[in-house]
Amino acid sequence: MLLDTVTTILVSAVDLLLESAPYILFGLFISGLLRVFLPPSMVSRHLGHGRIRSVFNAALIGIPLPLCSCGVLPAAAGLRKQGANPGATTAFLIATPESGVDSISITYALLDPLMTIVRPVTAFLTAFSAGTLVNVTQSPTPSVPDGPAMDLTCPVDGCCDGKRCPPDVHRRHHTHGEKLVAGLRFAFREVWQDLAGWFFLGLILAGAITALVPDPLLTRYLGGGLPAMLLMLAFGIPLYICATASTPIAAALILKGVSPGAALVFLMAGPATNIAALTVILGLLGRRATAIYLGTIALGAVLCGLMTDGIYTALGWSAQALAGSHADILPLWCKGAAAVGLLLLSLPLLTRRLRSWRRATSGQAIPPVPAVSGKTPTRGGRLPQGGT
Repeated sequence: MLLDTVTTILVSAVDLLLESAPYILFGLFISGLLRVFLPPSMVSRHLGHGRIRSVFNAALIGIPLPLCSCGVLPAAAGLRKQGANPGATTAFLIATPESGVDSISITYALLDPLMTIVRPVTAFLTAFSAGTLVNVTQSPTPSVPDGPAMDLTCPVDGCCDGKRCPPDVHRRHHTHGEKLVAGLRFAFREVWQDLAGWFFLGLILAGAITALVPDPLLTRYLGGGLPAMLLMLAFGIPLYICATASTPIAAALILKGVSPGAALVFLMAGPATNIAALTVILGLLGRRATAIYLGTIALGAVLCGLMTDGIYTALGWSAQALAGSHADILPLWCKGAAAVGLLLLSLPLLTRRLRSWRRATSGQAIPPVPAVSGKTPTRGGRLPQGGT
């Protein structure tokens, strides 16, 4: 009995991996392009002026960025340090973890085209509403909280610090090919390192839901309506999970009979809110902005969830029947190759985790990174230099 259950969980997880792997790789590729062709200095310039325009820009910029609810916190602190107003910072904090090119891609693979559109639109509307409300209800202040300054160092090889080097000069430092290689290295190493553990955990949880949770139980309590939205909201708010990892769980819930609107509430609340993130946001933006942040996410997710159920009903579509159907356009060999590629990308991460665990259990200290003249080398091995 136990062996059969474990087998069912693993088979379900592998099926989800095959369906989602090509779209994960595509999302990682786009995230690498964003890294090297969307400099943070350009981002920060558009987030400090105008109570409404800056919020709109922050929400729009945050939608495609592949940052989870943990990774977005230092990025938002850097934006605030660079002059982004509180509303723009709030909008960025909501839009970024709720969406991303990677999670949008996997939404298309595991859910359906309508949810692929509804998810980022809901993230944008919620982020824009919260940010605007923050800017309208509190007076702008020229002071910004102390925190780590945004890293403006050249993302290709750290050839300059991005502060004393004019942008028009820095553009001539590297070819498009060099930028592409650096972006792919960033995406398939650093971004995937942040996502891999949560993604595979999401696959296992989705497999467990498929194998262990009876269909009538979820259909009875989460089949639709306001009570289902509130239950999913209560489940998602304290949970720590990234947008990519939440998608296979939402797909498993829908296949079990959960309404698409209730699944959307989970997709919105889970990645954007958790206890650890809320405490950091409290220190970054203050109590009023944090209350607006949490309240707008809750209200926006529930309202959009109810509207989503209404849209599916009006169109006569079944989210359960559509889930995963559009991933079948790819041949099995393509899905298998992509899945193997993701597993190979994950092996170095697993190796590093095992080494860290062995050092911790054996009491060995992890050797520090050597510094030269009080400066730490960048990823490219060079020290940041000013000018050209």
